Amino acid sequence: MLALAVPGPVVAVDANLRAWGGLEHRVPRRSAATVWDAVCAGDALTRPPVVERFTQLGPTGLRVLVGESTMTSQRRPPSWPELFGVVGHLRSVYTLALLDLSPAAVAPVWRALAWATVPVLVSRATVDSLQHTMRLLAHMKAVGLHETVDRAVVVVMAAAPSVAREVRAVQQLAGQAAAHLVRVPYDPALTRPQVLDPRSVGKAARSALVEVAAAIVDRCQIDREPPAAAEAATDGGKES
Repeated sequence: MLALAVPGPVVAVDANLRAWGGLEHRVPRRSAATVWDAVCAGDALTRPPVVERFTQLGPTGLRVLVGESTMTSQRRPPSWPELFGVVGHLRSVYTLALLDLSPAAVAPVWRALAWATVPVLVSRATVDSLQHTMRLLAHMKAVGLHETVDRAVVVVMAAAPSVAREVRAVQQLAGQAAAHLVRVPYDPALTRPQVLDPRSVGKAARSALVEVAAAIVDRCQIDREPPAAAEAATDGGKES
């Protein structure tokens, strides 16, 4: 949705730093290139033609650096310093970079959420996952990251066609703790690890995804001229 909404190019980076799963299941693969190839490119990554060789292309025009699933002496998932180096180079090429982060259980993820233009906290619509998200917001405030919390967008993904009453009650509490909360209703297309075109998602879920994209764009203040140094970083929550 961001690729459709933003006038300039948008890139998504698999920043889970693990050797399985991730964005590779959500976009068609046109090459074997991964985020590891971007790490190896170094400073050359600031040249758009070089970046284009490593990215996969989503149905809406989203450029995607998929994760590295190989663990050999030649290829491996990047370290956090290597990943942040890649993101630093991409800032000069893309209008907006979306980082798909692992759950906020380690310091580098907190760091990424703190410097991101828009921290996006993704929670499943379960009591446990929502409580985890609220604790994360509370912990961030406790260590002085008030601005990070104020910029955050909380996205609650329904894991089943119906949401239990106790979950709805916790959602109301989460809505009070978060500056902006969006509920994404259950949609089968969002639950399967396969290529996803958001335009094919059901109307209710698609409308919610548009709201998420709008919340990000509103906070990024993206310019139509040169690429802006804007990032959105997502924490997948405890159960993602």
